[in-house]
Amino acid sequence: MESLAHLRHLFAFEAWAQGEVLASLRALSAPPERALHLFDHLVGTGFLWLSRIRAEASPLGVWPTLSDATRRSRAAGLTREWAGLLAGLAPEDLARVVDYRNSKGEPWKSTVGAILTHVILHASYHRGQIASALRKAGHAPPYVDYIHAVRSGALALQDGQERVR
Repeated sequence: MESLAHLRHLFAFEAWAQGEVLASLRALSAPPERALHLFDHLVGTGFLWLSRIRAEASPLGVWPTLSDATRRSRAAGLTREWAGLLAGLAPEDLARVVDYRNSKGEPWKSTVGAILTHVILHASYHRGQIASALRKAGHAPPYVDYIHAVRSGALALQDGQERVR
């Protein structure tokens, strides 16, 4: 199913893309509220899924409203937390089943590998919505396609390790 090395690579991409989007939003004097709301959601749900894997309470809700300083701090913290979690995983950990309740209170079970894959895909989906909100407000969205990260050297493989430059 999911390869741990591949998931680590995708999370390196995620860290780069998140940074690009945040920098783009911060460069605007008045970023669209919808774009900020969606970015804050990505931070909130990132912590939620991380907390589910760790079987602990999430420090943020699913749809938080963050100040600029808190948004920057929490986004950077989330990137570090994912990197730490991924560094500590063994390939067999991807099959571990996580019991949790969704935002409606319904019980669910998912593997760590499925959760990690979901986090990446969920973020990509909402980055598309952020791009649409930026375009609608007359701003050019950042170019955060995976292939761009690879072609530009922002996401590189070095000695078998993923690094974001």
